[in-house]
Amino acid sequence: MSALFTPLQLRSLEIPNRIWMSPMCMYSAASEGPETGVPTDFHLTHLASRAAGGAGLVMAEATGVRPDGRISPWDPGLWNDRQQEAFTRITRAIKDHGAIPAVQLAHAGRKASVDKPWLSDRALPESEGGWQTVAPSAIEYAGFPVPHELTVEEIQQLVRDFADAAQRALDAGFEVAEVHGAHGYLINSFLSPVSNRRTDAYGSSFENRVRFALEVVDAVRAVWPEDRPVFFRTSATDWLTENPKDDRVGWTIEDTVRLAKELTAHGVDLLDVSTGGLVRDAKIVAGPGYQVPFAAQTRDQAGIPTTAVGNITEPQQAEDIVASGQADAVFLGRELLRNPYWPQHAALALGAEPAWPGQYAYVVKHGMR
Repeated sequence: MSALFTPLQLRSLEIPNRIWMSPMCMYSAASEGPETGVPTDFHLTHLASRAAGGAGLVMAEATGVRPDGRISPWDPGLWNDRQQEAFTRITRAIKDHGAIPAVQLAHAGRKASVDKPWLSDRALPESEGGWQTVAPSAIEYAGFPVPHELTVEEIQQLVRDFADAAQRALDAGFEVAEVHGAHGYLINSFLSPVSNRRTDAYGSSFENRVRFALEVVDAVRAVWPEDRPVFFRTSATDWLTENPKDDRVGWTIEDTVRLAKELTAHGVDLLDVSTGGLVRDAKIVAGPGYQVPFAAQTRDQAGIPTTAVGNITEPQQAEDIVASGQADAVFLGRELLRNPYWPQHAALALGAEPAWPGQYAYVVKHGMR
């Protein structure tokens, strides 16, 4: 029996396999007028096709909890009824193909207000549809404008914004909510001492730097059903302490393990373990499965289910990660862009039964008549 094709139970939710679609920004939502932040037919096709391809869980991309929380003007949001209605159609399609619909709730912080990456990936000024960015401290991401330092009142409003977006996600039919705390975006920038120089209740000590993350989790958990899971995505390291030539003291895997224990106590069911993104000049040693050890260490030392991401491309590689207990599931990104039916082909390669949609199954097995 393939470990990769064994269901995973989280609270009362059974996820049919351990191959999940990672949230990936597509920069394809409406960007103007009353349709701003509304997912389009592209998102319906993009997400539903991976469900048809056999992914057990399909996660919608980083979805802004407020307009200035989007990475770009073309990101989806969940702050109004029109966005919620559009997502309802998408979650229904994902479920119809046998997958679990999930959403990543996000605020991009000081890395917000940027152009589409295939155009320029530069920060957009207000004259071109951009906006003032925000952060725990007025420290810019290299090459971007200096962000506004959030007041305590603004931080508390952001916590409410995450809760409101989570309620809309639930009403739209999502069954898993993931809080985005990675890749240098707002929550991650509170966690790391490199980007958080505050001296109040939200800065300085570890306990203060994790306060915002825990308050967001509490707010999301308060509106999310008790029988449904909440995930948290983290950057397990800033990739600074791994470089002996870099004297900056950043976020480490030891910090992640410590945070994971706190998140478990606050109702998080799974840690989605990525790395990096806080600083532009980090020296990242990439390669096949290069982030898997961080998921494994967190799972082992914090006792929380984890997922592994990053350069996972081969069925046997993914099978070994799950079967050996390094992670409970794998999130695939670019590989599912290359091949939406990767899970079906992996099932064949590993001796499992592919979960073809009924419309495809007979023809796949018996050919046309």
